[in-house]
Amino acid sequence: MAFELSRPQKILTLLGVLLGMLLAALDQTIVSTAGPAIQKDLHIPASLYAWITTAYLVASTVLVPVYGKLSDAFGRRRILVIGILIFLLGSALCGLSQTTLQLILARALQGVGSASLFTSAFAIVADIFPPSERGKYQGIFGAVFGLSSVVGPLVGGFLTDHFSWHWVFFVNLPVGAVALGFILTRMPPLRHEGRKASVDLLGALTLSMFTVPLLLALSLGRRTVAPGETGYAWGSPQILGMFALSVVGLAAFLLVERTVEEPLLDLKLFRNKAFAVGNVAAFISGAVFLGAIVFLPLFMVNVVGLSATNSGFTMMPLTLGIVAGNILSGQLVSRLGRYKVFILAGQAIAVAAFGVMAFTLRPTSTQGELTLKMIFVGLGLGPSIPLFTLAIQNAVAPHQVGVATSSATFFRQMGSTIGVALMGTVFGLALSSSMATHMTEATRDAPVALRQQFMPQQPGGGQVGEEGGATERSFDAVAIKARIAEGFDKQREVLAPAAQAGDPAAKGRLAGLTQAQRSAEATVDKMALAFKEAFSEAIRDIYRITLFIALLALLVTLALPELPLRKTNGPQPPVLE
Repeated sequence: MAFELSRPQKILTLLGVLLGMLLAALDQTIVSTAGPAIQKDLHIPASLYAWITTAYLVASTVLVPVYGKLSDAFGRRRILVIGILIFLLGSALCGLSQTTLQLILARALQGVGSASLFTSAFAIVADIFPPSERGKYQGIFGAVFGLSSVVGPLVGGFLTDHFSWHWVFFVNLPVGAVALGFILTRMPPLRHEGRKASVDLLGALTLSMFTVPLLLALSLGRRTVAPGETGYAWGSPQILGMFALSVVGLAAFLLVERTVEEPLLDLKLFRNKAFAVGNVAAFISGAVFLGAIVFLPLFMVNVVGLSATNSGFTMMPLTLGIVAGNILSGQLVSRLGRYKVFILAGQAIAVAAFGVMAFTLRPTSTQGELTLKMIFVGLGLGPSIPLFTLAIQNAVAPHQVGVATSSATFFRQMGSTIGVALMGTVFGLALSSSMATHMTEATRDAPVALRQQFMPQQPGGGQVGEEGGATERSFDAVAIKARIAEGFDKQREVLAPAAQAGDPAAKGRLAGLTQAQRSAEATVDKMALAFKEAFSEAIRDIYRITLFIALLALLVTLALPELPLRKTNGPQPPVLE
């Protein structure tokens, strides 16, 4: 049997864990809309601005496997409580920060705590419910990730506008206190008997040596680096040095894990085909997931013409599709006892959706048209988060559920980071090339002065942050036309007195200004269309790459063995008291 817990005990435990995981998921995105206010208030230089997010994500990703091992050894409740306390301490320090360095360090501390929340959430569901019932609950938890991608920026904007950016972090404290209350009073320890409480410190150190330089290199790598921008060129000694250190760290980690008695990640688990294939598929799907989401707001702002705030609202259909896919697939798995068919069905829908996005996005695409496409994408992405975790958990012994859960989370987050970094670079290259081609054609007949004055700035490295927030439009035809009109009006003011006095040359020049203004405005219209064409082409290129990665994920998943879902949590149930 699974745990002998009362129904109220299960509900309150899940509620506490759900609140805790929601905090961690929201804090990946809530800072995006508060960022400008934070930067202005703390006078954060442009070179350090990205670290507000990077510090959190790197710390969180690196510690996921560590917390998984610790929760297997010391019990879920103890590790979850420690994680929440660290997270809340980091939140309080973020809100109290008075300098850039204080905020970055506090965000890293938040990430240290959040790793426990992500890992513990799915592991606790696995402890409370056997695999045959687990899908419907993990689907709800997986939906939190999708929901947070939209709710986070909206909540961050509301708190910043109506209170201050400090409350973006302080709001975590009461919610975290409620979560702690549920966990401390209603949740059992969930600790396995006979497990040796040891920590593979050397394994944790070498894993950090592998992941930290790799994530930093991928986060900071740029095709070109503008003055004051955070990052280094891909071929710079800094980036190459970080990649080299990462390779050394990986080799050291594999060596350590083969020799220690209680490894952080038992490499023997990869002999289990379901575990190995499941983690590879989770890694590839991670790249698909964020790659599909991050670049859509850029299209909504730069092509459809929405504001950055409204572009966040238009992501709601995609999020609802993800939530629906999560919950529906989880319910069906619990009812039918099969999971592979639903993973494959979701991936097939995702492949079809990416194909539609890759070949139908146009400068004339409307918000309503995109809404339907985004729902389609969301339904395809939804099942991947909970069902790969379920498949990996079901492939290992109950006392290894923490390690299995953390490995699935770790590989998914690594896939997301690597995927977004690589696709961001491709996006920058595609946009620069396409922009140059279309703008040259649009301004072929325009005066040289006009081309130089109104040519938009080219994106540098094409790097896109984890939040996926869209930037301001880099070509505003309305503003440019207003500046043109202002310039011509000034010329008319100069020529008007002479024309009124009967000067034929002044009259001729004055008459020619109207035609010149119309010609200039027509050129601006061509440039605006060229800008949208270039952006559409670059986004379509991204979705073609995403389509290829989604097909690869589908092929890998075909090799995933479908093991019967256990109806109990095995012979080693956790200790309840």
